Amino acid sequence: MSSLCHTSAMLLVFMALAVAGAEQSEERSCDVVGDESSESQMERALLRKLEPLSHMRFNVTVEKGKTENYIYHFRVCREVNSTSHDFGGLVQTDRQNGKTTVIGRINETQVFNGSDWIMLIYKGGDSYGSHCSGEKRRAVIMISCKRGVTASSFSIISEEREKEQECFYLFEMDSSLACPAETSHLSVGSILLITFASLIAVYIIGGFLYQRLVVGAKGMEQFPHFAFWQDLGNLVADGCDFVCRSKPRNAPAAYRGVGDDQLGEESEERDDHLLPM
Repeated sequence: MSSLCHTSAMLLVFMALAVAGAEQSEERSCDVVGDESSESQMERALLRKLEPLSHMRFNVTVEKGKTENYIYHFRVCREVNSTSHDFGGLVQTDRQNGKTTVIGRINETQVFNGSDWIMLIYKGGDSYGSHCSGEKRRAVIMISCKRGVTASSFSIISEEREKEQECFYLFEMDSSLACPAETSHLSVGSILLITFASLIAVYIIGGFLYQRLVVGAKGMEQFPHFAFWQDLGNLVADGCDFVCRSKPRNAPAAYRGVGDDQLGEESEERDDHLLPM
């Protein structure tokens, strides 16, 4: 009985650990600013478009003299440190004392786009303190179009903290996800021509295989509908001969050849003077 209870207790412990591990492995994602009922469908679509970047981590180091030496850690719609549960999507680390400051949180996200860029904004960061009237920090990440590159060139552009309000950190990076969809440069005529050529190729190859493998034809008979195309060619040739011929069929020849009949007649005429009177 005691062994059964011990086994049951161990199973319960393992199940609890598995559930806890599953909860920890499920990372939080971006939560758009506003009530769930009023969330913009466009913002949701843009966040889905940026989903391939969520598995990447981006870092940039900034050093200004001896007083400012920071590392900025950034993730797209994921927490930089999921174990701290602070929703920090962009975090600043002071390299001198190891202090971390959340610049922007993913649970207060805004996103919008243009023709070849996407702007991601994390609000609700840690307070400035003496700067910007003590308001909360926010991070603005400009993602510009660059085809052929999933993500690159993450860097900080500036920190606007001299104003009384609406201060922000500005970052930029390149990604093909911000590029518009490429449109086809083929004209309607080109598309029709390609389609027609493809159908012809399928007809010839398929007909050839059928004639050779199923019917057992050899030589030119392997060409699909060979008799039909042969008759059609003859009809086309006859039509061209009838339409394009430049003279009537019953017109006399433009010259007279020298034949035996002509020579015979002329010889009779020449021999008339030899007959007796």
